[in-house]
Amino acid sequence: MKILMRLILCLILTVSCKARAEEIIKKDELLNLGRCIEIAIKKQPDIMAAFYNVDASKSRVGQAKANYYPQVNSNYNYSRISPITTSGGGNSSSAGNDYNQYSSAITLSQDIFDFRKTSTQVAIQKLNLDSSRLELEDTIELIILNVKESYYGLLKAQRNRDVGEETVKQYQQHLEQAKGFYKVGTKPKFDVIKAEVDLSNAKLSLIQLENTFQIAKVTLNNALGVPKAPEYSIEDNLSFQKYEAALEDSIEKAYKNRPDLQSIIAKKRAAKESIELSKKGYYPILTGNAAYNWLGDEYPMGHGWNAGVGVSFPIFSGFLTKYQVDESKANFYVLQNNEESLKQTILLEVQQSFLTMRAAEEAIPTAEIAVKQAEENLRIANGRYAVGVGNPLEVTDAEVAMSNAKTNYNQALYVYKVAIASLEKAVGIRSEGK
Repeated sequence: MKILMRLILCLILTVSCKARAEEIIKKDELLNLGRCIEIAIKKQPDIMAAFYNVDASKSRVGQAKANYYPQVNSNYNYSRISPITTSGGGNSSSAGNDYNQYSSAITLSQDIFDFRKTSTQVAIQKLNLDSSRLELEDTIELIILNVKESYYGLLKAQRNRDVGEETVKQYQQHLEQAKGFYKVGTKPKFDVIKAEVDLSNAKLSLIQLENTFQIAKVTLNNALGVPKAPEYSIEDNLSFQKYEAALEDSIEKAYKNRPDLQSIIAKKRAAKESIELSKKGYYPILTGNAAYNWLGDEYPMGHGWNAGVGVSFPIFSGFLTKYQVDESKANFYVLQNNEESLKQTILLEVQQSFLTMRAAEEAIPTAEIAVKQAEENLRIANGRYAVGVGNPLEVTDAEVAMSNAKTNYNQALYVYKVAIASLEKAVGIRSEGK
């Protein structure tokens, strides 16, 4: 996992600048799912925000380590002094005795022993850094799931639009047929009017399907992080491929792999360390200090030095340390319960995705058979009407059944693909869903 994270971070860093400078999607490019995921990782601002959060956590580790090192400071002061003298029973300034005073110093201080306060602080920040890295990975996983859902949603909308276009063509042919029969007097005017109504309804439905397709397109653009993407097409991989998975094995893998769960575990460990850090407020701190000073009313100034060791022992701080310990314990218990809540959520996600996948897997063959049956039924209805023994209601019913069967089949494939993507996200497995 650590190697994978390094590769992801390197990819983000090396590509993000180039992605800003050039079009990441070329006009009329054919995108597959893997390419869409790659684009989203490069362009999604949520990923970049999580990446910079990792940078901030790294800086906090460095801040915690600062107490390991000596602290060196320098200062310079200038004062203009007018001394106060006693004159005539009162106080007055003595004119002409004003003088300058200069002082300068370099001081050094070093914590010698602080009962491992600094090392505990460093350990806490390192755990928080681990947590932020895992949060970055979780953000990437969420983006990938969103891309997959949007990708499959666009494919479903595209297939449904194709069904709508096919339906319009079928009704157009039926209308021409009805007009021909009416012209020669073998069919009544009713058949022509019925065919015209059916064609109009099919065209209205196609308008809605086209709008659904365009909405799915902009939804995918948003998931990719490229809202103003040029025109492109996507590879159709909405075909059925059986996905092998066992429920108990998936649950076990989820508890082991999920980055959000590992992140909260790291935070809980940091919270436990924070309890120990708070307790160290009861202990003294041993410090060493040294200084070199210059002082005088003219240059060159007099100078001298001092060095020593000091112990600071907290006697009473208004119960501050006690309340800090109480707060740290409460934070630990919050994270402990959040961990248990997340485990329950993960279990629910895995179970729901698994059951949805299995239900869709069983539904796909039935939906496929329904399409074949509807195709045969439409062929028979058209044939009957062509030889003059059928009626337009049979053709309309058969065409509606055909349209519904294909739409249901597309929906079953979409649900299956999304369920697989959701299961992989719930388990903590990454794939391009090919």
